[in-house]
Amino acid sequence: MDPALPPRAVLADDERLMREQLRARLAEAWPELQIVAEARNGLEAVELVMQQRPDVVFLDIRMPGLTGVEAARRIAQLEIDADDRLPEIVFVTAYDQYAIEAFEQGAADYVLKPAERARLEVTVERIKKRLASRGTPEEVSAPPLQQLLHQLAAKLDPGAAPHYLKWIQASVGPSIQMIPVDDVLFFISDEKYTRVQTATIEALIRKPIKELVDELDPQAFWQIHRSTLVSVSAIAGVTRDFRGRQIVSVKGHPEKLEVSRSYAGLFKGM
Repeated sequence: MDPALPPRAVLADDERLMREQLRARLAEAWPELQIVAEARNGLEAVELVMQQRPDVVFLDIRMPGLTGVEAARRIAQLEIDADDRLPEIVFVTAYDQYAIEAFEQGAADYVLKPAERARLEVTVERIKKRLASRGTPEEVSAPPLQQLLHQLAAKLDPGAAPHYLKWIQASVGPSIQMIPVDDVLFFISDEKYTRVQTATIEALIRKPIKELVDELDPQAFWQIHRSTLVSVSAIAGVTRDFRGRQIVSVKGHPEKLEVSRSYAGLFKGM
């Protein structure tokens, strides 16, 4: 976000009256915020975020087509390059039991329906702080966003227990091998393939990072770039290169992994 420009936001809610109320309350709590677009469902929200590249997106947690959580998962994969930044996510929900524990971690924020001025002011101050700290040593640290989204999805559908991948079926030369996920150091995608790297094997799969994010345990694998997932247990350290970019060193492998700006808060203070 350019500090010289006013912050920009997209609102997403399938109820017009709720959008109007939130817009009015935001005008009071955050007068300089520009509402650049409104969406009536999750699919529209993702499309508008792609078009507008806002600083903040307010997502109703229950919408037709895609829920707010599903829309947030897609938005989290919209990063174009290492200099791009994901918008701050604020969920709008009438279900406070889904909100408190997960949102208080700080990866995203929430507003309860109907939007109350006092709680909205707290959210606005948190988002302002996060936007102002971007790219600075004081950048607000938060758990990976995908961890929060997995938790919310489980709370929205408590009967659907997560089943994370245990094995990767991958091509190693002319053969197919079954690689235990616990052995994987990192995944890196290009346009067609994703490289699976262990300490001893380099393999290829036809599955993009945006799908792997939902299939791997978010406590075990962190997304550090649009095209990179790294095993948390394999992170040896984080340094900065001559351009100030964070670089992850991997245990048992010489390759260095770049951290894009959207995920810089994972390694606060580095």
